[in-house]
Amino acid sequence: MKPGKGAQKRLFVLFVLVLSGCSVGPRWKAPPAPPVKAYTAKPLPEKTASANISGGAAQRFVPGLAIPGEWWRLFHSQALDRLIKEALAANSDLAAARASLSRAEERVYVAEGALYPLASVDFSASRNKTAASIGAVPANGELYYSLFTPELTVAYNPDVFGATRHEIQSRKAAAERQRFELEAAYLSLTSDVVAGAIEEALLGARIKATSDVIDIALRELKILRRQYALGEVAGADVAAQEAALARRRAELPPLEKALLESRDRMASLLGRFPSRKPKAVFTLSSLVLPRQLPVSLPARLLAQRPDVRAAEAELKRAGALVGVAASNRLPQVTLAGALGSSAVTAGGLGAAGNLFWSLAGDISQTVFDAGALKHRQRAAEAFFKEADARYRTTVLAAFREVADALHALLSDAAALKAAVGAEEAAKRSLDIARRQLQLGEINYLGLLETQKSYEGARVALAKARANRLRDSAALFEALGGGWWNRDDLGSAGAKEAGKRTK
Repeated sequence: MKPGKGAQKRLFVLFVLVLSGCSVGPRWKAPPAPPVKAYTAKPLPEKTASANISGGAAQRFVPGLAIPGEWWRLFHSQALDRLIKEALAANSDLAAARASLSRAEERVYVAEGALYPLASVDFSASRNKTAASIGAVPANGELYYSLFTPELTVAYNPDVFGATRHEIQSRKAAAERQRFELEAAYLSLTSDVVAGAIEEALLGARIKATSDVIDIALRELKILRRQYALGEVAGADVAAQEAALARRRAELPPLEKALLESRDRMASLLGRFPSRKPKAVFTLSSLVLPRQLPVSLPARLLAQRPDVRAAEAELKRAGALVGVAASNRLPQVTLAGALGSSAVTAGGLGAAGNLFWSLAGDISQTVFDAGALKHRQRAAEAFFKEADARYRTTVLAAFREVADALHALLSDAAALKAAVGAEEAAKRSLDIARRQLQLGEINYLGLLETQKSYEGARVALAKARANRLRDSAALFEALGGGWWNRDDLGSAGAKEAGKRTK
């Protein structure tokens, strides 16, 4: 007994639904966490060394300490907070990243539209004349007639083997990647502003140290000139001190140039032109060294780093593209239908005899394309392997950057302690040399040597203080910057993406 027309339709719909559940291509599985439990070969000490100077306190490493979304506030500089707020509002690179995310999200909606039928409405109207020699076309026998034709057309491509679903997955992964690239741009911008402030503070300290040494050298030159007038020193001693003073004065213009360039870079980060440099002035003393430093668990680092999450999303996209390429090698199904009416008068469009309709189904299979579809799938598989390798490279770089920052912080603290001792010793030596010079107990060679040592010790001390600040910021950046603890992620997708870090 054959099934009726209604049963045939139900069987056909069931057949399409069953086929729509078929899907070829790899299923996504997130890469496992690396089998490591530490960033460094040797266990981290509980805290760094300390030094008896402002900014020389020991820093404590706290495993699992929460990283604030606005981590730069730990430096307790209102001027820095204002600059970062301005940069986040006006930086063009960040604005471009936001627009790229919006574009990627819209492309997801475009791909999702392919899951539904495409319906279009058409209406045509024409005035016609039929040649008398072949007879009239309308049923009323008129040679002149009008023709009105409204038509509804519906086309549907059932996703039999998952090509559309894989395409949607690839675009969602692309949007996810762009979301984390936006977070990476956010983190990079805030880190650059912090680094710029520290660089300005260091250059200011170096200019101050050089200016102080110039003042000292100038005072010593006056003493030598008096002694020369009394016949106590030779003219060569005075000339040597004058040459030394000139060399130190020559050191100032390059430092001042570097400071101006640093402020130009800062203006660019803020979306300003160089003629509108920020008025904020940073010193090493105006930036507070964070006393507690977070050390995230290695297993959580992959969820915290925007670049790692972006690389993972790219790997997911590559896997979905393999599914697209594999699905395109299988039969393609198309269903179409049309319903309309055609009449010589507008009033006759509703007449039953003027209605027309059509239903059509099509299944096509490529039988020869010179291997194009096969090689397209192989190219997608190669892209997946490339994305996997790049993901592993990004993971290794993330762990290396954290380890480098931890090593640097330990080294910075020890270097600052040594620099403090060296600067104090150089200052004592210079004071002794100055007294000896006034008493005529030292020649100019000894004086020049102590001046040079003192200047070098001042610069080294400034660099050591700046390095602690810079590498503290580098650790926060290497650990992901706490973006998952911010309240301005900007979209539900970004908030969802941050759940893995909790």
